[in-house]
Amino acid sequence: MTESDDRLLRDDRLRLFSFTTAEKRADYLQVLRAFDKARAGYVVLLHAGDVAALTAKDSDSAVTLTAAEVGPLLEQLHSWGVLERSYDGTRAANLAEYRNRHYVYQFAQTGYQAFRAIEDVLAARIEDAALSRLVLPELLADLDDLAKANREADADAVYRKLSRLDAALSELATRAAHFYLSLGDLVRTTEVTPESFLAHKDALLSHMREFSLDLARYAPKLAAAIEAVEATGVDRLFQRAAESDERVLLTVAERRDDWQARWAGLSNWFVTAESELSESDRLREGTMSAIAAVLALLRRVTESRKGGVSRESALRHLAGWFAAAPSDEAAHALFGAVYGLGRPRHLALEHPDAELVPVSQSWWDAPPVEISRTLAETGRAPSPGAPGRIQRNDAGIRRLRAAQLEAQRSRAAAAAALAAGGVHDRVLDEEETEVLLGLLNAALTARVPVSGRTRPSTGSEHGVKLTLRPHERSTVIRTARGLLHLDGLEVTVR
Repeated sequence: MTESDDRLLRDDRLRLFSFTTAEKRADYLQVLRAFDKARAGYVVLLHAGDVAALTAKDSDSAVTLTAAEVGPLLEQLHSWGVLERSYDGTRAANLAEYRNRHYVYQFAQTGYQAFRAIEDVLAARIEDAALSRLVLPELLADLDDLAKANREADADAVYRKLSRLDAALSELATRAAHFYLSLGDLVRTTEVTPESFLAHKDALLSHMREFSLDLARYAPKLAAAIEAVEATGVDRLFQRAAESDERVLLTVAERRDDWQARWAGLSNWFVTAESELSESDRLREGTMSAIAAVLALLRRVTESRKGGVSRESALRHLAGWFAAAPSDEAAHALFGAVYGLGRPRHLALEHPDAELVPVSQSWWDAPPVEISRTLAETGRAPSPGAPGRIQRNDAGIRRLRAAQLEAQRSRAAAAAALAAGGVHDRVLDEEETEVLLGLLNAALTARVPVSGRTRPSTGSEHGVKLTLRPHERSTVIRTARGLLHLDGLEVTVR
């Protein structure tokens, strides 16, 4: 799937929630609840009249929708992708009704999931957040049964136990995340009512301590149970679970990969890696941090009750003083006394000549000291400031680099031509002459006389090697710049 296809699929999924922000969102939700109620009674397809009848029986609804009002709602839900529409000709009693095309509607698969997500959010209760402590022994028992079922090659039992383990672990993670989210909201609250917090602080601390102790006690046992299951053969375990899995729209290989990924997630929860903490260790550390946060909140609440003065009461008293001020001048004076924003700044500076004006001398008697404007206005000492921005000529750099690369390519081509054609019986062009002179310079520089004789020397560039050897005759090379005479030297290029 390409990136554009993925973006289109995501946009289509987000459109499923459009009914939650529409003007008639309450009517849309009432219609969808009618479909959900019919679904519970194994009725899938509904006509507009059926939906109106179901909404009329809903005792929780304050408004009853008619079939004429339900029709546009169904069409809009169909356009958003929440409902699917099909034609039902059996409802036509005559030709006119047949031509009016009676439609029946049902939940789309993704539309039903979007509706259930909204219902879960609406039905969520913050006070129900709790850590699932009792699921730990159930996980241990299911792991033991899973190892036994895999040893006995009972594929159906393996599938059932893996499904139970996956569901139980997902519930544990969800409930833990919900609990700590609710606890974070409680701890971050700026105005805590002492009565409401002290009423349940003992139960809260006891609940977290018990969960932390149980997690510490069961984590090693669960890790050992996971290793025992893996000792029975995880490949056979995944294959048996995939064969008994009832998701017929997936191939056996896809189901096997899915169960393998789920088992890896389960193993990471309780088996500690070499350099990382397991999820259970992180959960235990999070629990201990939460206990410390609750105790700090308890200390704050207790101190506020003991002292009788809180930030709220202090601000209320200050507001009363401002309201009772007899005049604006008195209010300004109160403001200056409370906040002190109008007082002058005192700068601790020394005179440049400490012997002339000692530090112990009073400001009244000492001469004034020059200060910078930045220090007087902001209270901060002047600084050199940020370094100036470097002016970069990127276009010029690119042009020079392009010219350099072109010169290198031209020199390499000339070197290749010089190596292929040699230096004799032809006239060297300008580029070949440049390469030859460079090679001669390197070769002549390397020549070292030994006992009155000069041994052969070489120079190489771009894969071309030039060799100079002493010779009886001189070498003459014709170039674009004229004739090059090399007295007593033989030139070889390869």
